[in-house]
Amino acid sequence: MDATHGIEAHSGVAGNNVDAEKASLDGKQYEHLDIRGLETDPETMLNRGLKPRHLSMIAIGGALGTGLIVGTGKALASSGPGSLFISYTFVGALVFCVMAGLGEMAAWLPMSSGFTGYATRYCHPSLGFALGWSYWMKYIIVTPNQLTAASLVISFWADPKKVNPGVWVAIIWVLIVAINYFGGVKFFGEFEFWLSSFKVIVVLGIILFSLVIACGGGPKGGAPGFKYWSNPGAFAKLYWQEDLKHPGHPVFPNGLGKFLGFWSVMVNATFAYLGTELVGVTAAEAQNPRRSIPKAIRLTFFRILIFYILSVLLVGMIVPYNSKELLEANSKSTSGKASPFVAAASIAGVTGLPHIINACICIFVFSAANSDLYIASRTLYGLASDRSAPAIFRRTDSRGVPVYSLIVCSLFALLAMMVVSNDSKKVFGYFVNLTTIFGLMSWISLLVTYIHFLKGRRAQNIENKTMPYVAPQGLIGTYIALFFCCLIAVTKNFDVFLHHNGATFNYQDFITGYLGIPLYLCLLFGHMLYTKSRGIKPHDVDFYTGKHIIDREEELFVTYQSIKVAESKGWDKFYNRYVAWLF
Repeated sequence: MDATHGIEAHSGVAGNNVDAEKASLDGKQYEHLDIRGLETDPETMLNRGLKPRHLSMIAIGGALGTGLIVGTGKALASSGPGSLFISYTFVGALVFCVMAGLGEMAAWLPMSSGFTGYATRYCHPSLGFALGWSYWMKYIIVTPNQLTAASLVISFWADPKKVNPGVWVAIIWVLIVAINYFGGVKFFGEFEFWLSSFKVIVVLGIILFSLVIACGGGPKGGAPGFKYWSNPGAFAKLYWQEDLKHPGHPVFPNGLGKFLGFWSVMVNATFAYLGTELVGVTAAEAQNPRRSIPKAIRLTFFRILIFYILSVLLVGMIVPYNSKELLEANSKSTSGKASPFVAAASIAGVTGLPHIINACICIFVFSAANSDLYIASRTLYGLASDRSAPAIFRRTDSRGVPVYSLIVCSLFALLAMMVVSNDSKKVFGYFVNLTTIFGLMSWISLLVTYIHFLKGRRAQNIENKTMPYVAPQGLIGTYIALFFCCLIAVTKNFDVFLHHNGATFNYQDFITGYLGIPLYLCLLFGHMLYTKSRGIKPHDVDFYTGKHIIDREEELFVTYQSIKVAESKGWDKFYNRYVAWLF
């Protein structure tokens, strides 16, 4: 076993026999133990300031964004309502497998190092290194992308020729840095709770609006129901737009064209779901993570079912995939006009919706930028905690904010200033293409880690009844999810190989679409060769080092909460009795 995983080499006592009474809830009285991935020093510890309701809303808020509100329009046009519904349902199942496996590991031992620490401790140190750095690279690209998207959304009202989009980037950058630093994790959690609550209300409103239109409640009347599933059909051929421009010259045979249309939306669905797993990064700052994380994971399943699958089912009922309005929407920018729900409103005769949708999208991308900066800083902190990044990045201030990690990630977010140059925006678009592959590699790494975690648990006879949470898919379900995640990663940019209507091979999309895979492999095998690290065998997996600290924290927190609930009055008593169960 790696010496940094054990306590004996550093404190002279066995990990399972350390006096639990040395621990306290705030961490000030812990014996300072050098445990890789689990911080016990007040100068490097995070603050457990995220309440269960914060964690619960961040779990769903991290995935609700423009991918659902805007991106479904392009997916519907390329694939049809049947493919859209099947793909989002299937990828939703993959996401839940990733989340459930992550939840089981995080509930057993919520480590300061997050994803990186789980891979290092349960599978292979090099896997932890590659996972952590690729996940961090994803978020230092996604954060400026969200800032850029926000500036484009605001340009819907403010003419870019009159107000440079860089102004909006600068304003939003200052706001998210201030929220992440000056507010601390407690303010961040509260702020994201209300923003995520707003997202949920918006999506529920869109679902209700779509249901009314589908049932004939629009100004023009007439209930489309599943009419568009029959005409023009449930499955569209890929590149139907080009078919319209070249009538009589189909791009692909009917069956192949429809399958390619279906597979293209699998990638779109994957992009829409990316970010759901970020709740695992918050484990180190969650109150009572043994209870709050599994609950957030379970609720995520039902939210995926309601928000995503129901939304794509309804949008396929109210907008035909070959409608003129949808084609025009796909030619717009990321503003409200690009949403398929705006196209649906136009078809039904509803006016004024673009401004409302645009305002909602503006809130969505602001929330995404704020949480992405948080995740980027905590991922870099986790890498340092796992000894895979310079130690300075795991230092925190008196409020538990990893200041140096936040500064570096904030500086990377300024890449969004490239929005002021058209050429730079094109180059930046190539970088954004990397985010999906980095996200997929993270999912693959987490599934591999969970497989090793589960094998180790079985080898050491750790039964389900002793676990705070158990992933329902088991080993076979995890292998199936891993296979399809790998398949989607390999075929992500398959369209670059399809030469339609005389188009040539697009090497830019090929490079940016697949660059993440060799980069990830270089991180993995480069670290393996440099450190001579080896994989951890099931019988040698370390399940217990540092667990006593979490056990003691949980015991003290549960005692404190029971006293607080018993003494609560007024609104607090009402909340604890009737509202708290929701989270």
